[in-house]
Amino acid sequence: MELVRIEKLIEKYFEARTTEVEELELREFFTGDGVEPHLEQYRPMFTYFSNAKQERYTQQVPLKPRRNVYKWISVAAVVVLVAGIFFGRQYQEQKEAEYAYLQTKKALGLLAANLDRGTQKVAYLNEFEETKEKIYKNN
Repeated sequence: MELVRIEKLIEKYFEARTTEVEELELREFFTGDGVEPHLEQYRPMFTYFSNAKQERYTQQVPLKPRRNVYKWISVAAVVVLVAGIFFGRQYQEQKEAEYAYLQTKKALGLLAANLDRGTQKVAYLNEFEETKEKIYKNN
């Protein structure tokens, strides 16, 4: 009867459906004596699991202190970002000021050209007025 139960537990074990209590029962069965010859092939596996559970690592592991490299990289990235925003904004304002200056210069140039044409016409009118006054005085 126990042999049938062990075979069913092995089947459940390989299907990953056993509980911890059932696995403990399998381990105890295979580490003890009286294992049937057709189940002898599973004995090394369960013996290994029992021995592996008792193994302990006793040597000291030297731990190196971790450097906060990522913290300093992130600080440097923030500094670069802030400097880029600051100088980029200054550069943008300078370009906008240059553009405004060029547009104002262009507008004033057009105004000066039209004003110059207007003063030429006024000079013609002034000459016309002088000639008209001469004619009225002579008559």
